[in-house]
Amino acid sequence: MDEVKNILEDIQKGRPSPIYFLMGEEPYYIDRIAEFIGDNILSEAEKGFNHMVLYGGDVTVDEILENAKRFPMMAEYQVIIVREAQHLSRTIENLEPYAGNPMPSTILVLCYKYKTIDKRKKLYKALKGNGGVVFESRKLYENQVADWIRRVLLGSGYKISHKAAALLVEYLGTDLSRIANELDKLKVILPKGSEIDPGSIEQYIGISKDYNNFELKKAIAQHDIPKASRIIRYFAENPRENPFVLTTSLLHTFFSQVLQYHGLEDHSPKHVAQALRINPYFVGEYQEAARHYPMKRVSRIIEVLREMDLKGKGVGTPALSQADLLKELLHKIL
Repeated sequence: MDEVKNILEDIQKGRPSPIYFLMGEEPYYIDRIAEFIGDNILSEAEKGFNHMVLYGGDVTVDEILENAKRFPMMAEYQVIIVREAQHLSRTIENLEPYAGNPMPSTILVLCYKYKTIDKRKKLYKALKGNGGVVFESRKLYENQVADWIRRVLLGSGYKISHKAAALLVEYLGTDLSRIANELDKLKVILPKGSEIDPGSIEQYIGISKDYNNFELKKAIAQHDIPKASRIIRYFAENPRENPFVLTTSLLHTFFSQVLQYHGLEDHSPKHVAQALRINPYFVGEYQEAARHYPMKRVSRIIEVLREMDLKGKGVGTPALSQADLLKELLHKIL
């Protein structure tokens, strides 16, 4: 995020680079930087003749360069944004001569999503050596997303509880664009300075604060059979919002981490958090699960989860209702 902040600040201060090569697995920051450049380099009056959006699937590198070598009309810069530039991966190295001597009056932005260029080749060196910006947007691990949510909200003047952040990650996964959209909704509704809690998530996003996979995992970790039973009844009544495959996937990840916990020599909270790649706030949950589920039982539960995942997909067994699948799953775990 610091790298993104520096890129945006340079643009705001009137120090844009002639080329922005935005690449990597996480599209959120690629889109954000490209949109910021599109919105902030040119005035509305200048955009008519000097703002162009191209698509990698529709143009060649030569066509991009032909446009990049034009002079702006009645403006200091022209902005060319190439979306889906990864479709040009076979010929992207042809950009190297231009990258070595870019037009100072052209701001060329290439959105090279889900891929990266070879840093050993001439293009990368030309981009880095001639005032260009090469930004690699890396995918966050699931255990990093809750902290990302907290930092984003803190930068906007909001706070969020650990449980509320975990609910968002459990429900939305690691899709930063989708998460950012939901956070934007909350920021519109809630006054600045608010702390977002599970009640806010339930009320404004529609994720139940009491009946979700996060609470099911917690109940199973605590061997709380009544609570776990209530949650699976709710899941059975609301199958579309709580798909069985998501439940088995989350529990499989959880018990795999519990198995890893059993294999650790150092069970200090700091070491556990680092080894399992989890937020330190949730270490206690794994410690409690380890007390209730010895290593051999955890291994058997992981096998059960694999079997139930296949059953849920209808592999080698007659189709069962979600209610029956959930009851069988809970019975075999607990």
